Amino acid sequence: MNISQVTYIWIDGSSPTQTLRSKVKIVPYKNSPLKVEDLPQWSFDGSSTYQASGHDSDLILQPVCLVKDPVTGTNNFLALCEVLNPDGTPHPTNKRARLTQIMNEGGKKHDPWLGFEQEYTLFSGQQPLGWPDRGYPAPQGPFYCGVGADEVFGRHLVETHAQACIDAGIMLYGTNAEVMPGQWEFQIGYRGIDSESADPVTVCDHLWIARWLLYRLGEEFDITAKLHPKPVKGDWNGAGKHTNISTREMRDPKTGMDAIHKAIKALEARHKDHIAVYGHDLELRLTGKHETAHISQFLAGVGNRGASVRIPRPVANKGCGYLEDRRPGANANPYEVAAILVETICDVKTKE
Repeated sequence: MNISQVTYIWIDGSSPTQTLRSKVKIVPYKNSPLKVEDLPQWSFDGSSTYQASGHDSDLILQPVCLVKDPVTGTNNFLALCEVLNPDGTPHPTNKRARLTQIMNEGGKKHDPWLGFEQEYTLFSGQQPLGWPDRGYPAPQGPFYCGVGADEVFGRHLVETHAQACIDAGIMLYGTNAEVMPGQWEFQIGYRGIDSESADPVTVCDHLWIARWLLYRLGEEFDITAKLHPKPVKGDWNGAGKHTNISTREMRDPKTGMDAIHKAIKALEARHKDHIAVYGHDLELRLTGKHETAHISQFLAGVGNRGASVRIPRPVANKGCGYLEDRRPGANANPYEVAAILVETICDVKTKE
């Protein structure tokens, strides 16, 4: 008989931005390796997570994605869970269920692949990491992909987080220091490994677990990672979650550019719908400055980092590939971002 500590992780009902919760279950099991379908459902107090009232507070955790736990070590696991009502239906805060529905009712046939560029800002107390107690650091410029103690702050946590993601089996693609001091980015998505799937549900699952690991490891360093899209007002870049998406048609050299331009037209037609689910306080970031298009405008272009949607130059040269939606904020729910992208680009009509 094996015994593991399994951390059940779920997304709560906090508003306007959902956050993560977790608790640990001791799970005995016979068959090794442990699989997600072997895990039992578990309940929690929804009245303490903004998801239920006190007189009827029990909600259900259904494990849906299982990875190794790189924090507590060998033979322990992290289980991302969907939140269900007592009758087994998806709770209103369960945005994964909606994405799964969209994939099942038309998205899958287009074989969409997804990749997220998750920016975040490290804080020590109330101050961005590396900032002086009073005033501001030097203007942005030398910090992006910088090196040196006067340019980069928090690398010890960033590198620990990257290794933890690798050890867990998360589809980590890369990391880099960002434009504002104390700001970083990691990428989750397609890596060209045959055994991995870059389908939207899996990539979103991995991003949520990677976020949890970032917060959890921050406890060890007494550093807080924040996802606010404009963590510091003024002449500083905000924090986004640029989202790369392709379909089978976009990746095909015969249909690639036509499919990409068709997708961009569809995205333009639903610009307001997308903005509505791309993160709270997004207007503070999408100002038309700092490598963004204004929130009220939709712009697209090749190699244009001031556009709403960018076609990477190598994609344009090759004639196929993917597009980058630069509008989502760092705090957006990846399930909601993925759902509306697949719905719009793949023209999925779902049953209510």
